[in-house]
Amino acid sequence: MLQVDDLHVNYGQSEIIHGLSFDAKHNETLAIMGRNGMGKTTLFKSLIGVIPSVSGEVKVDETMVSGLQSFERVSNGIAYVPQGRMIFPTLTVKENIETGLETSKSKKIPDDIYDLFPVLLEMRNRKGGNLSGGQQQQLAIARALVSNPKVLLLDEPTEGIQPSIIKDIAKVLNDIRKLRDITIIVSEQVLSFTLEIADRLLVIEKGKFVHEDLRENVDEAKISKYLSV
Repeated sequence: MLQVDDLHVNYGQSEIIHGLSFDAKHNETLAIMGRNGMGKTTLFKSLIGVIPSVSGEVKVDETMVSGLQSFERVSNGIAYVPQGRMIFPTLTVKENIETGLETSKSKKIPDDIYDLFPVLLEMRNRKGGNLSGGQQQQLAIARALVSNPKVLLLDEPTEGIQPSIIKDIAKVLNDIRKLRDITIIVSEQVLSFTLEIADRLLVIEKGKFVHEDLRENVDEAKISKYLSV
């Protein structure tokens, strides 16, 4: 569903992503794990087109999206939930979700969004800035889902979220995959969360992949070493 081949990405004169190649299968959840500063966010911003790549190819469902602007990549099936959520604090929950409908043929929020996120139905007229961190994360995911993506990118979804809510986020992501038949790619540092949602893990260090495992084969001690400072 997503295929990335020999991707190189720079910040200024510095190359941050060094020729990464990977794919994510239809209806797979792939986790890209690594410490801060290892290139996860740069990679995700490049996949959605916020940061241009120097070279390499990105395909969604066999369609080449390299070189396209962000809104065109959304139209071709990529949705992105950025680190820090980036919801609109002065808009209501309902208005925040509706901003994700820009590229959609329908301008109505699908019913299954509120089925997945019942708390958002209760709070649909509340300002986004008045929600808790966990509720804002659910709002950001809901906003991304209304574009009906084939691939959902989630950058550090557990950041700043209390442990009890992290379990709720994991359940929602597993439910989304069942309901939507979607490919999910998540960047993450919390291994317990990753093991609840991911079929496969990749570890990134200094812009290169250094380890790969299926969830059932994961050596938690080994992965933890990669994540420790």
